[in-house]
Amino acid sequence: MTSSISREVGKKIRSIRKYKGISVEELGKLIYRSKATVSKYETGDIALDIDTIYAIAVALNVQVEQLLHTEPIKPSPLMENMPNTFFKNSNRFYSYFYDGRINKPIRCVVDIFPHTNGTGYKTMLYMNVRNFDQYWQCENTYFGHTEHYDTLTTLILTNQATPLEKLTINILASFLESEQKWALMSGVSFRPFMPIALKMLFSRSRLPENQELIKELKISKDDIRRMKMYNMFAIT
Repeated sequence: MTSSISREVGKKIRSIRKYKGISVEELGKLIYRSKATVSKYETGDIALDIDTIYAIAVALNVQVEQLLHTEPIKPSPLMENMPNTFFKNSNRFYSYFYDGRINKPIRCVVDIFPHTNGTGYKTMLYMNVRNFDQYWQCENTYFGHTEHYDTLTTLILTNQATPLEKLTINILASFLESEQKWALMSGVSFRPFMPIALKMLFSRSRLPENQELIKELKISKDDIRRMKMYNMFAIT
């Protein structure tokens, strides 16, 4: 009898495999397993061992964390020494920014894992998510780490498909308890190719994608006033 975790991991493998246009047989050849065995991995009928999970991650060209199943909301050791923080009791966050090129908000999902990679907490960002239930099917995937400081949290991320593209996301006063926090994201745009900076809203829960949210995400008169005052784009 397999566990629910095995079934959830299998669903992710199947979803990512199909999204990348790889057949069951092709994946089997890449990891030296039969088509029948791969099918049982995906249904959860066979529990995956660590070596096989890593082999599948390499074959699908994803981070191994993308195949793992984590509950979206649960007590986390993230910054456990700070009693009231935005990141304290969540390991999944929803973020939004407005793209003026297509005139619509872009939804993202951020997973922060409760273990470090030597520099910070391992982090995945899924950008331009189509469906929150299968958020790993997105336009761009970024991996990296999150660093927590007294007054600032910084996400440092690399585009999984094009490592040339780096993202830095800074969140001010993350030590304060809040359901939402504003962030400044800076990086590179490829439509057209140019350095950019934009405002980004982080939330512990999904937000209604209505006109009120769009208004918040757009650059406001106050944003422009601060830009003129400092000659820089700042989010507070």
